[in-house]
Amino acid sequence: MNFEFKDKYDINDLISLITLLRAPGGCPWDREQTHVSIKSNFIEETYEVVEAINKNSISGLREELGDVLLQIALHCEMESEKGNFDFNDVCDELCKKLIVRHPHVFGDKVANNTKEALDSWDSVKASIKGTKTASSKMDSIPIELPALMRAQKVQSKAAKAGFDWDNQNGAFLKLNEEINELKIALSHNNLAEIEDEFGDVLFSCVNISRFIGVDSEEALKASTDKFITRFKIVEKLAEENDIDMNSSSIDELDALWDKAKEILKADNSAINGGN
Repeated sequence: MNFEFKDKYDINDLISLITLLRAPGGCPWDREQTHVSIKSNFIEETYEVVEAINKNSISGLREELGDVLLQIALHCEMESEKGNFDFNDVCDELCKKLIVRHPHVFGDKVANNTKEALDSWDSVKASIKGTKTASSKMDSIPIELPALMRAQKVQSKAAKAGFDWDNQNGAFLKLNEEINELKIALSHNNLAEIEDEFGDVLFSCVNISRFIGVDSEEALKASTDKFITRFKIVEKLAEENDIDMNSSSIDELDALWDKAKEILKADNSAINGGN
């Protein structure tokens, strides 16, 4: 094995290591992998970076960023083996992209604030990709994104083209309209129609989130976490009071739920009071 062990490694060592792992005599698993076979790994590692950020774990962030870098290095090595591009080509293209898309830094454009900087970025991006219409910009948003995130991005593109409510009142009225249409679909007992109308309800909720300045993806994540936290307390209360949740009435469970909310509210008040 032609590899130099060191006290501290850098990016060049990583690239050499990946090449060695995929070479004959390296690791059978690494050699068998393709872009498709490890694409889910990329998603998983990315979310673990987000988790480390949310937990404010610096050591975790460093580790998980390394795992993401591993995925990038593997994909680059696969294409390098085919003679298409390597890691340095990816870095080269990225640097050139950043320079071109920052004309307010490397050119004669002016951006006095964040909005002007983003507008400058979007303008250059649209010019390069040929996405002149709002719909073509929507098409450029990856369909693989989480649904709420993609919906919010699509709506933002529509808003920039002038297709938007004057204020949040219009968005709320639209949500009520979509809820009524969902109720009608339910009365028809047609699954395809129900799914279609339910999607419209979700889309309208995302539209409201945009108006009130809330990230829909983060808001739903927080609500899901809150539900899990409360449910754990409900389970604990049920066990302490010898209550079988499976055979309990909805009123009994709802009472436990309300009790869990009160416990969390008291805990939060104590924490805030301590600050």
